[in-house]
Amino acid sequence: MSQLNRIPCFLLAAGRGERMRPLTDDLPKPLLRIQNKSLLEWHLEALAKTTIRDVVINHAWLGEKIEVALGDGKQFGLHIQYSPEASALETAGGICKALPILAPEDYFLVINGDVFSPNLPIAKILEVVSKMRVGSSKRLAHLLMVPNPVQHPEGDFYLEDSTVRDIGSAGAEKLTFSGIGIYHKDLFNDLEFGAPAKLAPLLRAAMEQNKVSGEKYSGPWHDVGTPQRLQELNAAYE
Repeated sequence: MSQLNRIPCFLLAAGRGERMRPLTDDLPKPLLRIQNKSLLEWHLEALAKTTIRDVVINHAWLGEKIEVALGDGKQFGLHIQYSPEASALETAGGICKALPILAPEDYFLVINGDVFSPNLPIAKILEVVSKMRVGSSKRLAHLLMVPNPVQHPEGDFYLEDSTVRDIGSAGAEKLTFSGIGIYHKDLFNDLEFGAPAKLAPLLRAAMEQNKVSGEKYSGPWHDVGTPQRLQELNAAYE
């Protein structure tokens, strides 16, 4: 397995999971289980099949339970470190705070802890890293886009060839951002360390400079947003 695209991975696990209550009253949302494996375990097992070895997980609500459940990652063949947040810093704020621990040379992979995507081809997705490193216009992000789910029919961004845009031309396909992406550390240069910050404004600013690429993924992907959806997924993958 080529080491060319060996980059660290950041798993987002700091959300409170309000829509998942009461299941998340005494358990962090990413520790909810599908077929007797937590959402985070599904991600970690998939990562272990790639060149990635260094993983950082952020947490806030009941975060100590995540550390107890996963430890240092040896059981997965990975090295896990944690980035605790006193209160959730949102996606970009959490990434910014974790960057000193992640210590990426340039790019790193980010996966939302509350999505379920069995058989996610992470190794194939990582192949884009070598392409992102060449060319005159340095890409700041590469997003995995998925067909719009029932609960999000309007989508997020347009995918035109391999470029992601906030405003699409006629006929461009509007898709949903999967919560899975590869980012350059420079995307977060202007953020205040330890302050809450959303990811979407950073991505839109980079899109205006044509610095966001993407690809469409049509394999299984689910936003585990409600107890009913969790129950349905457990039944579907039985």
